[in-house]
Amino acid sequence: MARISTQPIALAGVVLAGGASRRMGRDKATLPLPGPVPGSTAATNERPGTITMVEHVVGVAGQRCKPVFVVAAPGQRLPTLPAQVVRDEARGLGPLIATGRGLRAAAEAGATHAFVCAVDMPLLTTDLIDELANRAAQVDADVVLPWDGRDHYLAAVYRTELTERIDALVAAGERAMRALVDSVDAQRVVVSDSRALANVNSADDLNTLLQPSR
Repeated sequence: MARISTQPIALAGVVLAGGASRRMGRDKATLPLPGPVPGSTAATNERPGTITMVEHVVGVAGQRCKPVFVVAAPGQRLPTLPAQVVRDEARGLGPLIATGRGLRAAAEAGATHAFVCAVDMPLLTTDLIDELANRAAQVDADVVLPWDGRDHYLAAVYRTELTERIDALVAAGERAMRALVDSVDAQRVVVSDSRALANVNSADDLNTLLQPSR
């Protein structure tokens, strides 16, 4: 049965930063953001033009999530972050394995739920995280994810106890996040304004996203 709670749910944060970034052609995590980013806070705009994508996303997530973990590739260079860095065992294994590693770190820190997101979300907002967290507090679901015509697996709230399910899926040869979400109780939240969910795969994508809304 669904459970109803009026208490805000506590979240850890997991930022997946170790992707191969093949379409971008460079590491997305250290991509510089050109000037103040729409939707970001004063704290993340202290150094306009010099802040990196991972600094920005960790800064936004850290306003709502404690602690925050960054899952990075082996040898990947990152700036100093207000987060704990967890390393993948190898490059190019995909987001499912990285999510499992981040959720395990969050569980070991005592968190029962974590907001998991990709590093390439320059318009991520705490409002989005709160919307998903509020829904997670109301329902007894394993995953609460946003939907705007498609599922967004890497901007969702996950139970940290899903690590065993992830291990089993990986052992069976699965690498896709869909395999996890389709195998558990997932609740979808319809998002009318999907700008906060936007990912970037090229410099043109980033420049387009950072144009002021009309």
